[in-house]
Amino acid sequence: MTLLDIRNLTVTFATRRGAFTAVDGVDVAVDRNEVLAIVGESGSGKSVAMLAAMGLLPKTATVTADRMNFDGLDLMALSADRRRRLAGKDMAMIFQEPMTSLNPCFTVGFQIGETLSAHLGLARKARAARVVELLAEVGIPDPARRARAYPHQLSGGMSQRVMIAMALACRPKLLIADEPTTALDVTIQAQILDLLLRLRRENGMGLVLITHDMGVVAETADRVIVQYAGQQVEASPTRALFADPHHPYTAALLAALPERATERRLPAIPGVVPGQFDRPAGCLFSPRCAFAFSACHRIAPRRAGPELGAALCHTPLAAGVPQPGALQEAGA
Repeated sequence: MTLLDIRNLTVTFATRRGAFTAVDGVDVAVDRNEVLAIVGESGSGKSVAMLAAMGLLPKTATVTADRMNFDGLDLMALSADRRRRLAGKDMAMIFQEPMTSLNPCFTVGFQIGETLSAHLGLARKARAARVVELLAEVGIPDPARRARAYPHQLSGGMSQRVMIAMALACRPKLLIADEPTTALDVTIQAQILDLLLRLRRENGMGLVLITHDMGVVAETADRVIVQYAGQQVEASPTRALFADPHHPYTAALLAALPERATERRLPAIPGVVPGQFDRPAGCLFSPRCAFAFSACHRIAPRRAGPELGAALCHTPLAAGVPQPGALQEAGA
């Protein structure tokens, strides 16, 4: 059975100048012991989609979905209290900035202990022992001493490991890691990723990895979802996506990898991800797309079949060559 199953997720935020759709019709499915990567530029709605699944969005957000199930539970039907008890225990999240996610006023041991107290009801002595055990598990040396340290006394890599320990405290069934290696040096990045994969194997949990680093995706993920401007533009097994991308945005992301560059200067995607007030008509990627034709600027694309990576494109790429889409065949 699929651990996390979300269909047609939409997240809209109320603003003074009207509603803004940050996530538009996204599907997410994660099995037990599977690594799913969600990639895309900043502003693609990656974090918002997963925060919606966790129930951590502010009151200004409106979340709708055809289906949002976790381990057989309908998340949309659960009470707020039941969602709070689920988040942090069976579903856990490693947030993007460990230095700002940890409370500077309390020791890291106290903060991890709060999770154990709230969800497992452990007594003080049992909590202290479990905190030391968790810090040792994530590779922090001298864990008993580090448990008494404050966040400002730890390096970025240490803080990230503390966040991982906190997320894993209750042995969750699903772990969402939001940019877990941002702002860390390459050596620490590799250690953190190895740690997440090892703990995933040992605990049999599902892992959702939110990232913009395609190199990390290639090394760790079983499947990949590519998002752009809140929309899911492609979804495919990792090996297939790297070998034969079907959406022009995916192809452009892969072309920007240094190991794939054929010129001295790395290729770049012109322009920026559209925001609330500059969203184009038709395909949202059309102003930046090298393969766009007239219909792309006027008509929203339909999703292709799974054999073409479920690409949201009028002309899904096949073996790197744009193919005639349904609109072209109909004379659009």
